[in-house]
Amino acid sequence: MAHIKEFSVEEKLTSLVTLQKIESKLDEIHILKGELPMEVADLEDEIQGLHSRQTRIEEEINGVTEFIEQRKNAIKEAEALVKKYEKQSDNVKNNREFEAINKEVEMQQLEVKLAEKHIKDATDEIAEKGILLEKAKKNIAAKESVLATKKGELEKIIAANEKEEKHFNKQAEEAKTHVDSRLLTSYEKIRKSYRNGLAVVPVERDACGGCFNAIPPQKQSEIKQHKKVMICENCGRILVDEELSNNVEIK
Repeated sequence: MAHIKEFSVEEKLTSLVTLQKIESKLDEIHILKGELPMEVADLEDEIQGLHSRQTRIEEEINGVTEFIEQRKNAIKEAEALVKKYEKQSDNVKNNREFEAINKEVEMQQLEVKLAEKHIKDATDEIAEKGILLEKAKKNIAAKESVLATKKGELEKIIAANEKEEKHFNKQAEEAKTHVDSRLLTSYEKIRKSYRNGLAVVPVERDACGGCFNAIPPQKQSEIKQHKKVMICENCGRILVDEELSNNVEIK
C-alpha cells in the first residue's frame, strides 16, 4: 500500500502562502488590463446589436421598395384597363352599358390615385428609414473606431505581460498540487469573496493584513506556533505570521 505523506501545519501554510503570492502576481497583471477586457467585450456586443439593427432597417427598406414596385405595377394595370374601357365606350348600345363602363373607369382611376398615395407614403417612409440607416452606420463606425483603439491598448498590455502571465499561471497550477485539498477549497472560496483576492494574509502590526482588525496577543502566539490553521474572526481570511510570509519568495 502506497504511503501518503502527511504534511505539517507549517508546510500546509507555506504552500498556501506560496499560492497566494503567485496568484497576487497574476492579479497585478489583470489590474494592468483594468476594465479593458470587459469594455472590449461590451463594445463587441453593442456593435453586433447595431449591425443587427442596420440589417433590419435595410430589410424594411427593401420591403417598402418592393411594395412601391407593386403599386407602380398596379397603376400600369389600372391605366391599361381605363384605356380598354374607354375604347369599349365607343361601341356601347345603351345607357346602362355606358354607365357600367364609366363606373369601371372611375374605379380604376380611384385605384390609380390610391396607389399613388401609397407610393408617396412609402417613399416618405423610405426617406425616414434612410436617415435611421445612416445614423446606424455612423454609430457603428464610431463604435468600431473606439473598439479598435481599446483592442490595440489591450493587445499591447497582453504582449508586454504575456511571458510573465504564462510563467505565473504555470507556477499557480504547480502550487495548487501542493496544497491540502480541503484547504484549497476554503482558500478559493475566501479568495472569491474579496475584490483584492487576498485569502491568506500575514499579521502585521498586531492586526489582520486583510481587514486590519486587531489580533489579540494570545492568538498571535498561536499563529506563530504553526500548530493549526488560524482564521481572522472578523473577515474569515487565513492568518499566518509575518516571518513565515516573508520567508516565501516568488521568482
